[in-house]
Amino acid sequence: MKMVYTNESIFLVSNVKNLIEAQGISSFIKNEFSQGATGEISVFDSWPEVWVTNDNDFERSTKIINESQNNNEGEDWVCEKCSEQNASSFEVCWNCGTENSQQQISVASPN
Repeated sequence: MKMVYTNESIFLVSNVKNLIEAQGISSFIKNEFSQGATGEISVFDSWPEVWVTNDNDFERSTKIINESQNNNEGEDWVCEKCSEQNASSFEVCWNCGTENSQQQISVASPN
């Protein structure tokens, strides 16, 4: 088992886990509930981490993560339903699950 990603945001860590599992790679989150221990342990030691079960999947997982983070196409958008700001890579609002209507319009309109 090897760690492939860590971040203070459980949302980002969960997203990375979903990205690599969508490619058939077995993974799990370590320290998922450790942030409550901050103060008793180092802040960085309490960050959630994504680990791959099979060491042979490490390089492939790292590549998937890097590609997803380097994909900066598009602009961030604000959800029409809950007014939450979302990254351009999100097709649905992270807060309420509403689809990005701006993305649907840009896909439908010819250039």
